[in-house]
Amino acid sequence: MARKREAKSPDKLTPRQEAILEWVVREFVATAEPVGSKRLVETYRPGFSPATVRNEMKRLEEMGYLTHPHTSAGRVPTHKGYRYFVQHLLPETRLPSTLRRTIQHQFFQVQGEMDQWVQLSASVLARTARSAAITTAPRAEHARFKHLELISLQPHTVLMVLVLQGGAVRQQILTLDEPRTQAELTMISNQFNELLAERDWTQIQRLEVDLEPFARRVLQLVGETLYHEDERLDEVVHEGLIYMLSAPEFSDQAAAQQVIEVFENPILLEPFLTEARYLPGVQVIIGGEGPYARLPNVSLVLSRYGSPQHSAGVVGVIGPWRMPYARTISAVRFIAQLMTGLLSELYGYPALTENEEGEVVVAPEE
Repeated sequence: MARKREAKSPDKLTPRQEAILEWVVREFVATAEPVGSKRLVETYRPGFSPATVRNEMKRLEEMGYLTHPHTSAGRVPTHKGYRYFVQHLLPETRLPSTLRRTIQHQFFQVQGEMDQWVQLSASVLARTARSAAITTAPRAEHARFKHLELISLQPHTVLMVLVLQGGAVRQQILTLDEPRTQAELTMISNQFNELLAERDWTQIQRLEVDLEPFARRVLQLVGETLYHEDERLDEVVHEGLIYMLSAPEFSDQAAAQQVIEVFENPILLEPFLTEARYLPGVQVIIGGEGPYARLPNVSLVLSRYGSPQHSAGVVGVIGPWRMPYARTISAVRFIAQLMTGLLSELYGYPALTENEEGEVVVAPEE
């Protein structure tokens, strides 16, 4: 599973320190209560004394992996501790087979409807992870022309329907100086369907072709539409904010407001969604410092679906640091793989899946 690259820590944890850090994370995720050495010894029976556990926890705190609230003697993980846990201590897991079949059945009930799949993926992820979920609609790295229709509405009014590779449809009303028959409009459409097939806006810009004024105007509008498609923010569908706000971390009004801003502001999420769209596998981003300072106390678990060569989107979960990472990662990975397969079927690509390294490959025949 691919994860966000982090600068290598100069601190080297011993196997015993790794075990204690893992136990603290697991206990805190389960209870939201600071974890003391006595509870760890009683729960995990490590074979060494509470004093040894206390000393190791103190050392982990000095190294920045644990901290403790001033009102409690117990420890809680820091963002650094969570990152270490996710990168080094978290085992690979899969969703239970019964849950996978239930999710597949829900998707197959809306076959052929990408908009519904996008909405459903966010809804299913929110319920499965019990946290907020987001999905972006699939798009290509560069918008490409697929098909054009010019439809006469009135003698001086034309509807331009532009279909992009990947299935997006953009419409625009054009006003004419002189009336055009439907036959003339169809001839211009056919000319462009042959001339512009699979071109992006930069390729259209370089075309040297002799066109009459109206056709040149249509060509310019097609190029501008493709350009703006490349520049626009991803369309984000989100579900399950109520799950995240029910976490004790966000019971404070200021903390809740901060989370709502992250969740509903596409500009804050755009850099992370864009990067995830071009990276293989599941990406885990634990906010707090450096480039993730805009994500205070929040973790993102994101995965690309589809294929960068054709059309790709992102599915993911937003939640507190204190997240059940194993279940969340397995849910995000499964939904991404399911969406990859559905997208390849819908648009006639080769049947696609992801291998163990997170790379999109042609699925083997069954």
